[in-house]
Amino acid sequence: MSNTGTATLTIAELREFAGFTSCEQRYIKRSLDIGLGRQDAFKLWARDAAESASIRSQYVVYQDLKLLRGALPSDSSFDGLESFIGKLTRVAAFDLAQECITSFSAFRFLYERLLGPEARPFLPSAFCGAAALPQIRPDRRKDLLQSISEAAATAPGWSTRAPSFYPEWVEKEAA
Repeated sequence: MSNTGTATLTIAELREFAGFTSCEQRYIKRSLDIGLGRQDAFKLWARDAAESASIRSQYVVYQDLKLLRGALPSDSSFDGLESFIGKLTRVAAFDLAQECITSFSAFRFLYERLLGPEARPFLPSAFCGAAALPQIRPDRRKDLLQSISEAAATAPGWSTRAPSFYPEWVEKEAA
């Protein structure tokens, strides 16, 4: 792909991220720091004891990401599907229960970076499964499930292009 094409796709990713709520943006950046081992999330993201506890739990739950990255099943085979989708749905349910991710778009944006483009075919089912669990408040369940478009839920194919924009913490300069 040409540099112009890559730049266009990166700009599209930047625009998509800019369209998320500030809470979603913050949670995505924090989750990428934890899930990709980029920075110490406690030092960077914890504002109080409750957030420290949430980060601690997220570190524990995100241990499954290592297994998920190595266990991506073929989208044409059922081998390994139960183990993969079960673990993915459990991790997704944790993220949705934090009530920072409010749409499938934000969920997909996060997970295609945490797991890679090969996971894209499995994201709609993991999202719907996690969003429908009783651990998610009923009003949130409705909003989450209504956020996935028919096109996303029934896509005949998925891009294998890796994401190019990985949002990070930006330090505010002293005035």
